[in-house]
Amino acid sequence: MAATVAEHRKAVTELVRAAVQRNGRQDDTVGLLEARNRILARDITAPVSLPPFANSQMDGYAVDSAAAGGRPEFAVAETIAAGYPAPPLAKGFAAPIMTGAMLPAGADAVVPIEQADPDGFRTPAPGLTVRLPASVPAGQFVRVEGSDIAAGTLALAAGTRLKPAQLGLLAALGVAEVAVRPRLRVLLLSTGDEVIAPGGTLGPGQIFDANTTLLAAGLAEAGADVAGSRILADSPEDFLARLHEDLGRHQPDLLLTSGGISKGAFEVVKQALARDHVEFGPVAMQPGGPQAIGTVGGVAYLGFPGNPVSSLVSFETFLRPALTEVLGDPEPRTILHVPLAEAVQSPAAKHQIRRGHYDGGSVTLIGGPGSHLLHALAASNALVHFPVGVTEVPAGQNVEVWLL
Repeated sequence: MAATVAEHRKAVTELVRAAVQRNGRQDDTVGLLEARNRILARDITAPVSLPPFANSQMDGYAVDSAAAGGRPEFAVAETIAAGYPAPPLAKGFAAPIMTGAMLPAGADAVVPIEQADPDGFRTPAPGLTVRLPASVPAGQFVRVEGSDIAAGTLALAAGTRLKPAQLGLLAALGVAEVAVRPRLRVLLLSTGDEVIAPGGTLGPGQIFDANTTLLAAGLAEAGADVAGSRILADSPEDFLARLHEDLGRHQPDLLLTSGGISKGAFEVVKQALARDHVEFGPVAMQPGGPQAIGTVGGVAYLGFPGNPVSSLVSFETFLRPALTEVLGDPEPRTILHVPLAEAVQSPAAKHQIRRGHYDGGSVTLIGGPGSHLLHALAASNALVHFPVGVTEVPAGQNVEVWLL
């Protein structure tokens, strides 16, 4: 009996979870730019406050607000520039201050230069004065120390995705390196006498291998590392020899193959792994019905069908969600329920996944249900789901779509 999509997704998730727990690799400590889009492994508390000192929000004059009401005219003190210590402000003085410069002791407010008379800075000299408004609120245009974040408080929690804003915060706090969760290491193998690498010369009956590129790109986008990849011929003996060689060399967390797992006469993966702890069985899904799952030499193993669209649909339906649930990476696909642009029929006993284009209002199917339609896949930005039991969907009815 065929497994349901939900059952197989759960099995794949548990396989990935067990692989991560079994291998127990250490967190990666990397520089900030290398940490882009990675997942923070441990809480980070702020080592300093932001701002680290009270500073001016404007170009203007630093003053004592209490003195401003009774003294509209002030002697001009030395200019305070950003990046330098500020000498204390003497009584009766106003200090020219630049944006970001340290507020001097004795001052608690800043008057913007536009509100001063004269409204431009002059070279300080004995006897130089400036007139300021009669009322200056305390704290005006002052960035208080720690008003963004105080030293010792939580800056970022473990599990946070490190995007530019989060990395900018860490840089501002003086943090140069962070511990991020390790990426899943995947050994990727494509199979078939009929497939050759792009750039080669096709012989009679041969096609270029799309699956290695398709799956490697999907894995990289999902935050996994492809430790190694190659194409293997339809020989069980050759497959096993190369497989164990690659397992020893690359030490992957997960082995992923495409092709060779169905019911044909030359299903190399199925033949080669017959003695391993691997289950080969159908899932009630179209495309992507044939699936394989288990362990090979103690390494977690998944087998996807050989047709390129089937491989990508399998990755999006099973492996990518498992990585999200177990590792927090990648971000889950956006799921919408939107109107279908045209009526469609679907097999009752299968969860059919079609490719489509979502235009912000409705989704239009692209190409047919065939698992070889790569051009239609490339023109799509969504996967459209028709669950088991759904046979006809009229135009205008809402369907579930996953945005790619």
